[in-house]
Amino acid sequence: MYERLWSEDALAAATSTLSLDAQKRAEKDAHKKALKAEAAEQKALATIAASKVYIKRVERNKRKYVTAVSGLEAFGLDLKKVAKDLGKKFATGSSVTKLPSGGEEIVVQGDVSEEIEEFILEKYEVVPEDNIELIEDKKKKKDTGAGG
Repeated sequence: MYERLWSEDALAAATSTLSLDAQKRAEKDAHKKALKAEAAEQKALATIAASKVYIKRVERNKRKYVTAVSGLEAFGLDLKKVAKDLGKKFATGSSVTKLPSGGEEIVVQGDVSEEIEEFILEKYEVVPEDNIELIEDKKKKKDTGAGG
């Protein structure tokens, strides 16, 4: 029974009965898959080119700052590893926090925004220099009321 169904002669006979139409269809499907893969690759490159990395300096207390880095996940970088590298490089605490908008950002203690930009360009070549943007944020002070 096995020899009749699965022997080399039986398999060769079964595959030789494939019609030319079926072979053409298989070639056409393979060509379509290759085109789809190429289009997906082009789309990924376009999203990387359009993505930006934002480095914000946020005032925490009177003279204390934290630096927030967002947008690195678009370049395929593991945020936990990047946060650990930043913490080691600048000898500060760094962590990955979730944003209300759904993304994630790396928060590094201290005002190290310019140094982070240089470090990212140096260590992670996938991030182009044009895609990094520095933003300075100031915490809004509460009004103490009228008069003086």
